[in-house]
Amino acid sequence: MAAKKESHVVLAVHITDRLKKALFVQKTLSQFGDVIRTRLGLHEIGKDFSAPSGILILDIVEESRARVLQKTLDKIPGIETKLVVFKH
Repeated sequence: MAAKKESHVVLAVHITDRLKKALFVQKTLSQFGDVIRTRLGLHEIGKDFSAPSGILILDIVEESRARVLQKTLDKIPGIETKLVVFKH
């Protein structure tokens, strides 16, 4: 019997106006915490500076739930998402 082929599902989230939108994004991510394997947040920061926008990279366990998460995040103004599915 052939082994089941797994996919790698990555959801990239661009957040504009990070300080105002972070709470809404975090609340949404908490609802999907059972399928988020890895979460990486990227934004510029300095001694007296914190970038107004940022990017989250999410490694999602299940493609169908990633699509639901993407649609949910896309409803938040100032959020843009891109879903990438690597099938092998």
